[in-house]
Amino acid sequence: MHLGVIIVSYNVRDLLRACLQSVHEDLARTPGLTAEVIVVDNASADGSADMVAEEFPLARLVASQENLGFARGNNVGLRLLGFGSQRSEVRDQRSEGVLLLNPDTELQPGALAEMTGFLASHPRAGGCCPRLNYGDGSFQHSAFHFPGIMQLYLDLHPIPRLMNSPLNGRYPRPLYEGDQPFPVDFALGAALLVRGEAIDAAGLLDEDYFMYAEEMDWQMRIQRAGWPIYCVPTARVTHYEGQSARQFRRAMTVALWRSRLRYYD
Repeated sequence: MHLGVIIVSYNVRDLLRACLQSVHEDLARTPGLTAEVIVVDNASADGSADMVAEEFPLARLVASQENLGFARGNNVGLRLLGFGSQRSEVRDQRSEGVLLLNPDTELQPGALAEMTGFLASHPRAGGCCPRLNYGDGSFQHSAFHFPGIMQLYLDLHPIPRLMNSPLNGRYPRPLYEGDQPFPVDFALGAALLVRGEAIDAAGLLDEDYFMYAEEMDWQMRIQRAGWPIYCVPTARVTHYEGQSARQFRRAMTVALWRSRLRYYD
């Protein structure tokens, strides 16, 4: 299988280095798997683009002069991989799958083998996500139900005892602790592998979302096109969550609610 790997990065040079190294190492230990790695740098001021150019020359670097956000940045990568193009010579050379990966993630050994193996053995699956752990090793929910009014209420008025409840969009933790893939409504875009045919069916990400909810909207369109999404808990990825967003927390809070209002509209 040939993959495209897209990493959209902003001012997290050291985390990005570790992420790229983990991709390189996991590719090397996965026979029969090749990948084109694309890094879209969102005008970082910390030398991220120079680091990629110098230390990972095989990665395809797009050094943007502005912060494109998550959706536009990933669409840059998807278009470079031939998605969204009507030219037959471009379409024939596209990747069989695309892994969207946050720069603050690290693939654990075997993650790529588990996820690509799942897609290979489940030809009607549109995509899959791994189990996520935080940087300290603790559990993180990596997939959710599409949100309803109760989840919106809990976002505004958190109730601690309901934070991990299905009422708040969560899947039961034992599902993640097992070894069986399970269907989900949508997965976090921090680590999401999508089949090329599913991208064809759903189109690219909606660029009216700057950050947050865009992967939810995209996966809803993928599911509506007949391509279900799964979580593969035997694939593990470490997620040092939110390192880019924490640099401008207030703006990201505004972006979060704008995205949610657009989703509910």
